[in-house]
Amino acid sequence: MEIVLAEHAGFCFGVKRAVGCVYEKIKSGRPIYTYGPIVHNEEVVRELEENGVRVIKDEDELECVSPEKDAIIIIRAHGVSEKVSKKLSEKGFEVVDATCPFVKKIHRTVAEESAKGRKIIIVGDPDHPEVVGIKGWIQGDSIVFKEVSDAEKFIPDGDFEYTLVSQTTFQRKKFKEIVEIIEKKEYNVNVVNTICNATEERQRAAESLATRADAMIVIGSTGSSNTKKLFEICKSCCENTFYVQTPEDLDTGRLASANLVGITAGASTPQKLIEEVQNNVRGTYF
Repeated sequence: MEIVLAEHAGFCFGVKRAVGCVYEKIKSGRPIYTYGPIVHNEEVVRELEENGVRVIKDEDELECVSPEKDAIIIIRAHGVSEKVSKKLSEKGFEVVDATCPFVKKIHRTVAEESAKGRKIIIVGDPDHPEVVGIKGWIQGDSIVFKEVSDAEKFIPDGDFEYTLVSQTTFQRKKFKEIVEIIEKKEYNVNVVNTICNATEERQRAAESLATRADAMIVIGSTGSSNTKKLFEICKSCCENTFYVQTPEDLDTGRLASANLVGITAGASTPQKLIEEVQNNVRGTYF
């Protein structure tokens, strides 16, 4: 059996930066909070909680918190709305913004474009914290396309010009399909591809490996949007694709007939977990 790790897998730049920021602030000895889980990975969040980091889940919980005088709150990699950003400061926290720079760029884009009177279309999951945060920087209403069918059903208002952006972790093939549908409608739309390079590289590497693997293992939290998309991509190329959060989730017996086992991991999956899964497979068959 050959075990191959995809060329691009695990922590992306934005996640590594955000997690590193939290660990750096822990050294200060001051009370540390994060607004929302710093990344979508339960193992990472649990480890931070063991180091005293507390998570404020949402605005309702924020209203009930009375932070210590020297408390620090770190904005998660997914970013937050302008309204939440202001509330954190008003609460008395020292605010440290660990929003992924690629997400911050989208915030600036939608703020500037909506200020010009353009309507904003976001391609992504409307319930994902990144998309919720993006919507919070838009002046006026916005439209979210989660599926290709949303673009197909959309009837543009000829009185408006549109700017389209994407959730950074959206599936590139689906994004391309949506853009093609929009362009055929021949209305005034400025398309800004804001899928980050790391996402595209990870998806391409996973797809390339899955096309030649007998089995694929995708590692990441079930709450991770980019990991779910990796699973969808791998599953479309390799029927024997397994989604795991930890080594314990993997039934290694199902890999017995595989000559080549491919492994990939979402952007919020730490290297330690990837190595544990690899070692679990090796320990069973070598």
